[in-house]
Parts: sequence; C-alpha cells; structure tokens
Amino acid sequence: MSQRLCIIGTGVIGNGWIARALAQGWDVVAFDPDPQAPARTRAFVDNAWPSLERLGLAEGSSPERLHFAESLEVAVQGADLIQENVPERLELKREILATLDAAAEAHVIIGSSTSGFKPSDLQRDCAKAPGRVIVAHPFNPVYLLPLVELVGGAATDSAHTATAQALYQALAMRPLVVRREIEGHIADRLMEALWREALHLVNDGVATTEEIDAAVVYGCGLRWSLMGTFLTFHLAGGEQGMRHMLEQFGPALKLPWTKLQAPELTDELIDRVVEGCEYQAAGRPVSELDRRRDDFLVELLALTQKYWPEAEGLEGRI
Repeated sequence: MSQRLCIIGTGVIGNGWIARALAQGWDVVAFDPDPQAPARTRAFVDNAWPSLERLGLAEGSSPERLHFAESLEVAVQGADLIQENVPERLELKREILATLDAAAEAHVIIGSSTSGFKPSDLQRDCAKAPGRVIVAHPFNPVYLLPLVELVGGAATDSAHTATAQALYQALAMRPLVVRREIEGHIADRLMEALWREALHLVNDGVATTEEIDAAVVYGCGLRWSLMGTFLTFHLAGGEQGMRHMLEQFGPALKLPWTKLQAPELTDELIDRVVEGCEYQAAGRPVSELDRRRDDFLVELLALTQKYWPEAEGLEGRI
C-alpha cells in the first residue's frame, strides 16, 4: 500500500518535498491558496525529474501521483505524513499548525520545515495532539539532499520521534535527531556563522562574492562533503589526531580573526553582494543553475556513498 504525503505551502521547499516524495513512489496531496501554485509545482517537478531519474526512481513513482486539494482540511485526509512549508513567520506558522492539528488524525506526524523556530513555540496553539508537531528541517534542494533535522518540542516524546524517523527514512532521508531544541537547530547555525563572516569580507573590501565562493568550493568545501568539520581537523593533527591539533592551533581561537555579529546591511553592501552574484550567474537563469547544481549533486552523492558506506547506519548512531 502506497504512502501519502500532505504538503502545505508550495514554495521552493514545499515543491522540493513533493518531488522527493513522488520519486519515492508516494502519493502527494498539496494545498496552496495561490491559484498559480499547481502550474508552478508541475514545472518544478518537471525540472527536477531528470536528476531524480539518474539517482534511481522507486517502483511506481510518477509525477502523476500529485494532486492539489481545494482546502487544507481536505488535503490532510488520509495522509501518513504532513509537511508544513508556509513563510517563516511565527504567528502564521502557529495558526496553520493549529489548524492542521485540529483537522488531521491525532497519530499523524506534522513536520514543519522551519529553519529557525523552536518546536515548543510551534506547538503552543495545538490542542489535539501537540507532541506530533515537530521540526523537520530539510535542505535545498530537498529532492536531492538527504539531511533532515528532526527536533521535538516540550510535548514530544520518544514515540513521536521514532515514528518521524521511520517516515523520513521511507522518503530516503537521513534524519538527524537534534538532542535539544535551539533556534536555528544545528546546520543553519553553522551556515549562518560562515555567511556572516563572508558578508564582512565583502563589506571590508577583502574579497568579492566570486572569490569567497572559490575559497569554499576549492578548499574547505571539498573536504566537508566527505568528513565535515571535526574529522577534517582530526586529520590536521597528524598521527596524534584532534588532541595534537587543539594543542597546536587551539590558542589561535582566541585571536580576533572572525566577527560574531553580522555587518549592517547597507545599500552599498547589498549592491556589492547582488552585483557579485549576478556576475557569477553570467546571465544564466536560475532554472539552468538549478540543473547544473543538481547534476553535480547526483554525482557527488554517489561519490560520497562510495567513500563513506558506513553512513548507511548514521541514523542509528545519532
């Protein structure tokens, strides 16, 4: 029997969930009040489908298994999993999640794609079964990148978390259960730190957007795609590993190299960043850049799996 995903909100992230679920052979029912949403979503899926075909489609997968509902209340009926993807405004999310909680059967997990809000804040207005309302934060493009951060709130127990893990694994995701709720979860806090420092480098005239991206792509980014931050530094310590690395380079952490606060987004800084990105894009539309990124990620995912096969058991170790 096929599983059904309910998607509320069909922006970039919502559509990414849709494409992933369809490729895994799920039925998808979506709701978005924008009358242009169905056409926009189908164009999104069409653009993503060649990459998903290269990764390998599940038996029975088809873009035709997507349907749009006329209301949120209708959309949740019969869903095995509900994913909320409305704009990142806390009051709006609370309102939508409370409506979903009231309309859906009490056992159905409701995941929020929020990149920053804590689940206890999202659960606050849910009266029926608040514990099943969790953070399920993916990464763009959702249909290719496997990480999803799962964060439970004050009302969430281990049974809710276990159910959510199994559901997202069925979508070929790699669930990372965050040990305690915190704004920004894990990955976004790391990315925000790099992003703030990059903005300072542009603002101070140290580097252009293209030069900063090159530093990541041809340096740390290549290593991070396999090992991440800690294991990379463990190797930097030689045969003695992390202990030697911290003894040797740890004192440098006290030096004021980096800046914790983001720079003021002045008109001048905004213009520099925008002009730099437009120069890098070289007139290519976002859809073309999407396909180029997707082609690269498909090959990189295969390569990462080849050199880190034990990542298959990652979910059980987190």
